[in-house]
Amino acid sequence: MDFSVYLIGLTTGLGLIVAIGAQNAFVLRQGLKGEHVFAVSLACALSDALLIVLGVVGLGQITAWLPWLDPVMRFGGAAFLIWYGARSFLAALRSRAALAVSANGEMTSLTSTLLACLAFTWLNPHVYLDTVVLLGTISTQFPGQEALFAAGAVTGSFLFFFSLGYGAAWLRPIFARPMSWRILEVAIGLVMWAIAFKLLAGG
Repeated sequence: MDFSVYLIGLTTGLGLIVAIGAQNAFVLRQGLKGEHVFAVSLACALSDALLIVLGVVGLGQITAWLPWLDPVMRFGGAAFLIWYGARSFLAALRSRAALAVSANGEMTSLTSTLLACLAFTWLNPHVYLDTVVLLGTISTQFPGQEALFAAGAVTGSFLFFFSLGYGAAWLRPIFARPMSWRILEVAIGLVMWAIAFKLLAGG
């Protein structure tokens, strides 16, 4: 067993998911609110793990076999991101309160939160490109040790999502000010719309 292959998988996986995107912005927002952080982090990490395994075992060609999946994922994901971005902009306009982390704050149900989290993950074609296609392709460079590479990439996903979700708690004092929360909502909305328009443009 070559431990360096595990480390390559770990660093490659981290490098692909560390960029701010719709899914990461959602996890960050949940972490700041202190709302269903474990469930959201776990759902993202498990989804990534499943996609990585699919890629490593050779299903990276699925879009070649089923070409209709690409436009379905692209337009479905764009529609969801446009809707969520608009909701963030409205929240920024209407919000007059600071970040509520106490029991008095209105919480979104676990079911609704997980459904949104899974939509961010599974309706984003770039997730499939990064995990199934790209990581699956890179794993072929290590014949006989693909599972070790996949284990490293999966570890990277778990480390990243749990660090992002729980690390956001350190930023809560900043978001105790209403303006900080409104700025975050606008930033999230812009990220959602930028990704949506990129999907619609075919990129």
